[in-house]
Amino acid sequence: MSPRVRRPLLALAAAVLVLLGLVRPAAAHGFTSTVYAHVTSVGDSSLRTELKLEYDLLVVSAADAGSNDPLFRTGTDAFEAGDADAQAAALNAHRTTAVGYVTERLAVTAGGAACEPAPAGTFRMGEEEGVPYALLALDWACPEQHTPGQYEIRSGLFPDSEGYVTGTKTIATYAVDGRTGSAALDAGHPSFSIGQSWPERFWGFFRLGAEHLLTGTDHILFLLALIAGSRRTREVVLAATAFTLAHSVTFMLAALGLVDVPADLVEPVIALSIAVVAGWHLWRIRGRGTDATELRAREGNAGLRAPEGDRGGLDRAGWIRLGVVFGFGLVHGLGFADALGIEAAWSWTLLWSLLVFNIGIEAVQLAVIAVLFPLLLLLRRRSERAALWATGALSAGVAVMGLIWFVQRVTES
Repeated sequence: MSPRVRRPLLALAAAVLVLLGLVRPAAAHGFTSTVYAHVTSVGDSSLRTELKLEYDLLVVSAADAGSNDPLFRTGTDAFEAGDADAQAAALNAHRTTAVGYVTERLAVTAGGAACEPAPAGTFRMGEEEGVPYALLALDWACPEQHTPGQYEIRSGLFPDSEGYVTGTKTIATYAVDGRTGSAALDAGHPSFSIGQSWPERFWGFFRLGAEHLLTGTDHILFLLALIAGSRRTREVVLAATAFTLAHSVTFMLAALGLVDVPADLVEPVIALSIAVVAGWHLWRIRGRGTDATELRAREGNAGLRAPEGDRGGLDRAGWIRLGVVFGFGLVHGLGFADALGIEAAWSWTLLWSLLVFNIGIEAVQLAVIAVLFPLLLLLRRRSERAALWATGALSAGVAVMGLIWFVQRVTES
């Protein structure tokens, strides 16, 4: 292989390996949890945090499961019975243990001084995405002498070290001292200030969206399949645009609670979409052969010029592929919404948070395309055959992973 071909091929391979090295090796949406917190003022120097906590996770985390703890025993029995009243009764019967777990890992300060928590009422039960959630309100008595807006909330609930879930997020909304807003917390960014500026709020949800795409193996593989199967800049731009428009629509509708599709259906279809889009490129290779001269004649000047007469720079197969990408993008949007998981009444604050989260997803998606696709075009200019083998091998690997995940998710659902 000549150096003219070897250099872009190695650069493309290195870029793909680096990208895959950033994502988690397991299925993208594994065992994670989201805590919801709504913070409001109570009097002149107190706050109330209204928390929603995944019930079975709270039971196993707060109890000592290894010693037949009474909270673990009664709470687990109530969970397996699916009895919401029994679940609330189990938590209230062992209220000291359950509340103690929460207040050890959730903290509020005012002007740097700690606020003292006290339960406001009993545990109640609710539901998020079909999963039982425990509802707990805490009143925090804070020092009277502090500047409005100097409240800070820190969450370390359900950390990775406990071994039950990974990557717990706390989605907080607040209306305190005339300030309203939202924040996204995780292990890397465990706290926020009520007085945070709008760039700080923007960065929190932008980062959450960017990290979700980068750490979502299935979404990254879908994007790689789109890039590998696109031969012209216009084609990959149209595919990325169709995917963006589609997942933005369902993402917003699902996150606002207007569309509700079970994860047991969404996750297998996402896996299938990876296999289909990657397999589409393999089918095109098989249908057109491996002769580089034939491919140039069909697709025009190393893939940069659209064949004459094609509408929008795409042939019939290209438009069909675009429709398939759009359809699967609708399903991926439901997966993105599950990652954010905001459940609240309509508000401009909520809409702003959803939009910024989506911008974070799009920024990473465009960055990946901007890095990988020019390398692929360069390789095609140097050697059409080498590019064909490279994209074929990549698509084959992606298709196999998609099919494996599809079977796993169907059998586990």
